[in-house]
Amino acid sequence: MGLESRDLVLSSEGSVSAKLDEYRVLVKASSAKLSTLDSSQIVEVRSANIQMLLEQSFLDSAEFTEGLMECRIDPDSAQPSTEILFHNWLLSLEGVQFVAHAHPVAVNQILCSPLAEAFALQRLTPDEIAATGSVSVFVPYADPGVPLAREIKARVLLYLRRSFGRSPKVVLLQNHGIITLGATAEKALQTLLFADKAARIFLGAALLGGPIFMQPHQVQRLEPFSAEPRRGFL
Repeated sequence: MGLESRDLVLSSEGSVSAKLDEYRVLVKASSAKLSTLDSSQIVEVRSANIQMLLEQSFLDSAEFTEGLMECRIDPDSAQPSTEILFHNWLLSLEGVQFVAHAHPVAVNQILCSPLAEAFALQRLTPDEIAATGSVSVFVPYADPGVPLAREIKARVLLYLRRSFGRSPKVVLLQNHGIITLGATAEKALQTLLFADKAARIFLGAALLGGPIFMQPHQVQRLEPFSAEPRRGFL
């Protein structure tokens, strides 16, 4: 994710996480760079404690930071990313073991435009359906930290009700960035790369008078392939 050639993140942008078990989660340390990430910049936290933070009200940022530090299993480890709040909750979903969050230029060009929701809810190619699912979760802008984590949770819960409990692959954050979910680190990364490719196709199509989206019946017919990107036509 941190490779400059991929244009997904710069400096300390973005974050990654992994589920160890139902009690423990790994997350990137605050201010760490994905391009140079090493084991000293990965923080192990107690999942239940992070969940409690999500449900609390805080008087100020110092109080929140103190609560975040208390969630660490190793008290000598670095401060976990504040984005652990949404990472931890997403890792509780069925089949999700890894979560990736990035700010790709192409994706954010769309998410900062009036076409953001159309990009989230419609598809342009069969490969996009296979790699990212038939629809993405669209999250209206919310300030980073607790407000964003709560908005993500609300929007994903709505998605789960509509998808009969099937976890999403992509969450798009208006004026912010993208989150991808996977059973493996490789799948989370590949979904992110395909979503970035879809954004670049979208932008090019928009310049040429489009985009022309696939019809709902076409998307529905191909949707079963999205359960496993390595099968079918991809």
